Amino acid sequence: MTDSPSTQASGQTASQAASQPASQAAGEPASQAAAQAASQTASLADLDAGTLAAGYANGSLTPTDVLEDVIARIELRDPELNAMYLFDADQVRADAAASTARWAAGSPLSTYDGVPVTVKENIARAGQPKPSGTAIPNPPISPGNAPTTDRLLEAGAVIVGSTTMPDWGMLSSGVSSLHGITRNGLDPALTSGGSSAGAGTAAAAGYGPLHVGTDIGGSIRLPGSWQGLTALKPSEGLIPLDVPYDGRAAGPLTRTAADAIRLMSIIAKPDERDYLTRPYCEMEWSTEPLAPNGMRVALQLEAGSGLPVEAETLAAVQRAAELFAEAGAIVEPLEPFVGADVLDGLVDFWRSRSYADYEVLSEAERACVLPFIAEWCLAGADFSAAQTIRNRNRIDEMAQLTRAATAGYDLILSPVTPVAAFAAEDPMPITDPLQTMGHISFTAPYNMSGQPAVSVGAGVQADGRTIGLQIASQIGTDPMLLRVAAWFESVRG
Repeated sequence: MTDSPSTQASGQTASQAASQPASQAAGEPASQAAAQAASQTASLADLDAGTLAAGYANGSLTPTDVLEDVIARIELRDPELNAMYLFDADQVRADAAASTARWAAGSPLSTYDGVPVTVKENIARAGQPKPSGTAIPNPPISPGNAPTTDRLLEAGAVIVGSTTMPDWGMLSSGVSSLHGITRNGLDPALTSGGSSAGAGTAAAAGYGPLHVGTDIGGSIRLPGSWQGLTALKPSEGLIPLDVPYDGRAAGPLTRTAADAIRLMSIIAKPDERDYLTRPYCEMEWSTEPLAPNGMRVALQLEAGSGLPVEAETLAAVQRAAELFAEAGAIVEPLEPFVGADVLDGLVDFWRSRSYADYEVLSEAERACVLPFIAEWCLAGADFSAAQTIRNRNRIDEMAQLTRAATAGYDLILSPVTPVAAFAAEDPMPITDPLQTMGHISFTAPYNMSGQPAVSVGAGVQADGRTIGLQIASQIGTDPMLLRVAAWFESVRG
């Protein structure tokens, strides 16, 4: 279900290879031993954003040295992992040098001037292509930056590059007709998760501390769960988008909650380009962990639709709930609140939306779309106008059900997804294109309700695959939610 064998083997197209350093363009995969050594050896690329900022301020570190280490990590690991789409090492060096000069002159643009960051390829960067993971020729060139890109540049962050995504962002994996396969940074045999595939892998593999993805049904939290990250789908409107849409959000994928908080302090600011921007955009972003003592916490172990939860995942979430109770939280069971008819209606509306994009393509362009995606969206052609409206109304129904079920709770605990990471080559955990979304039953409700939800590592299965705990809260309480996630990181063992 991917490109030609040559594209899949190297994970690159010819145009990508031409724009990358020779060591990466050659497509020689790093050995697993080298990859493990890179991940086990402490280096500047592995430092968190707080440590980097402190080092820049006291002169013990420079952006030039840090970004050189990040470049080396990418050149070592990305031929195998394939997380980067737009990566220009010379431009990264130039941006790092400019940041180093600002620090030397005592005039940094912000506390995080010179900190490395990546952005998902559907987050616009002026003058850069925006193919959304498809191999369709002549992708649109972004005329300007997305709000997130502008906030990062205003802070002096060094954008290392754009990260990969699957076709149109409609897969929970790193399988793409343009990029080939993006692999898991912890175990390359496994999926990266998606659709923020490259962002998750870049975070797990240590391509610097800060990474921005997008999420419309779980696309930040699924890579987070399957790569052991802290990954936040923020409140609706908290991070402005240049292309706002029901349920869509941008947010951080990081190795710690503290770094997610730091990234939010940069990008969670109002922007008039997003009509959904909320007045709560100005928030205080403290990295101090917050124990849930006295909080009312719901524990949801069944979604009411989709795949059954694997036993080891269920046990990990139950153990997490015990830690909350031991810390003084009032933990109560929460029954399923979204039925299969609602989830199926949402997915069918997404099919219709994707079919609208597919229908206008030429035959040659359609041939470039990943066959799995083509088959998935073609089903959207069969719905009448009336059924399409009914399916669209499921978004509102899901939002209402979620808000009603979670009202009165400070936090809601659940699995991120019922299943652990699957093979990197598979486009979805369910490989039937007509039955694909049974793994988003815990994540999608919070996209539609607009509530924040974070994936934080809760353990590993016996075979080493990571398990994510989803913690959700009420809309506009993102700083509290991330501080609780930081607390959980400190007690989970």
